[in-house]
Amino acid sequence: MLVGIGFISPWILGFLAFLVYPIAYSFYLSFTRYTGFGAPQWIGLGNYRQLLHDQLFWTSLYNTLYYTALAVPLGTIVALVMALAMNQRLREVLLYRTALYLPSILPAFAVSFIFLVLMDPQNGVLNYLLYLLGLPQVNWLGDPRVAKLSIVLMSQLGAGNAALIFLAGLKAIPRTLYEAAELDGAGQWGKFVHITLPMLTPVLLYNLVIGIIGGLQVFTQSYILTGGGPANSTLFYVYYLYNNAFAYSRLGYAAALSWILFVVSAVLSLLVFRSAARWVHYEIY
Repeated sequence: MLVGIGFISPWILGFLAFLVYPIAYSFYLSFTRYTGFGAPQWIGLGNYRQLLHDQLFWTSLYNTLYYTALAVPLGTIVALVMALAMNQRLREVLLYRTALYLPSILPAFAVSFIFLVLMDPQNGVLNYLLYLLGLPQVNWLGDPRVAKLSIVLMSQLGAGNAALIFLAGLKAIPRTLYEAAELDGAGQWGKFVHITLPMLTPVLLYNLVIGIIGGLQVFTQSYILTGGGPANSTLFYVYYLYNNAFAYSRLGYAAALSWILFVVSAVLSLLVFRSAARWVHYEIY
């Protein structure tokens, strides 16, 4: 036993030093006033009470939930459509899979700079396409009514990761189910609704939970594209947390924000898991 502990001791030390200790220390800091210099000053629930009266906290929370509520379902649909396309029996399917997946591995900051050019209100490609179609121009990142939607649309470039997981789920569905459905006269839509979709529900559950957690942590796009504007319409939660920690030197307050984010993520994930009993199917054929 001691030999085994000795072999895994580097992992144990790393786990304690780089995971357990930072989590415990951030929890402690959330009850303190701390600027990063000197000793933290214990203030109890002061940070959490202040959150209740912080308008920017509520604005950032609303923006983040709004983004998540749109980006996650849309991204799930886009990923499923991509997976269905990647699952076609074509000679060039490997090329198509690569082309569909590649955008998802691009760094978020690089994609943000690309979209900064594409969405330029004066010389951007998107507005030029609208001009060719005879549609009105859109201030994609400068209009508070459109800015969040623009970031939601941009986030769909990352759907390739979820699509790859959906593709693995599609490959695991027995071909005999489709053959039996064809003998019963089922069409393409019938096979999708009654076979493909039910058999993919475990994968759908996984992608939903991962998508919700990732959506609540959206940061890079807002930081690079809009700086939280216009009029705080893209001030997402993690961006506000970042500002408090590194721009305003309020590390204790930022730690409290991080624990609220943890609670929100845990509650939403728990709700999804609790609902899974009604729509997720784990039948094995």
